[in-house]
Amino acid sequence: MVGRFRRLVRRLGYDVLPFPGAAPHWARIAELLAHHKISLVLDVGANAGQYATAIRNNGYRGPIVSYEPTAGAHAALVQAAGANPDWIVAPRCAVGDAAHDAVSINASAESDMSSLLPMTDQAKQHMPTAALGVEETVPMVTLAGEWPARVSSTDRVFLKVDTQGYEDKVLDGLGGRLDALTGLQLEIGLQAIYEGQKDYLGILNRVTRAGFEAAFVVPGYYSRHYRRMIDFDMVWFRS
Repeated sequence: MVGRFRRLVRRLGYDVLPFPGAAPHWARIAELLAHHKISLVLDVGANAGQYATAIRNNGYRGPIVSYEPTAGAHAALVQAAGANPDWIVAPRCAVGDAAHDAVSINASAESDMSSLLPMTDQAKQHMPTAALGVEETVPMVTLAGEWPARVSSTDRVFLKVDTQGYEDKVLDGLGGRLDALTGLQLEIGLQAIYEGQKDYLGILNRVTRAGFEAAFVVPGYYSRHYRRMIDFDMVWFRS
């Protein structure tokens, strides 16, 4: 029922989303940020600012730096951040494994499904509205390149990445800075819906080998077409 209603209102140019910070898991994430004394959150794949708004609503008061590549979501993100000096919105760009002057991204009709990777043919069949969109061109940066300007030597950094199958490339772009992270949250795909998307076991093993311990899991989207959960979020901190 919720899915049909959401598709209906989208045809009218609107969307239906949970109120930021209302779900119980946001309080748990904010508690973890406080417990581990996180002083800076890097919000990669910020969309319209839902993640930053939710952790703010649940008590996180430190600085946030948000990155978003698509034009419509970036404009909404800037509006959400407003004049808050502790919420910095980076210029519109993608974040990946290498710096480029211009890369193409599919700005999906469902903005939280926009990706630098093309959708698989099966996903296009099962998720036709997500497959619709326009190609946008943006520069690409790496977090290693951004680090000197965004992070101080005393920061305890938490990185959140939600980039629709591109999460491993964002980690590649950290280089040695991965060792400087205190915590990490990734959206992880159980069902590959993008071409070249990293297998979820590869992501889990990589983060574990880097010295992080799993602390929290947030269930993601369940697809009736695939008859399985498509993705979930996992939160890690160093032991």
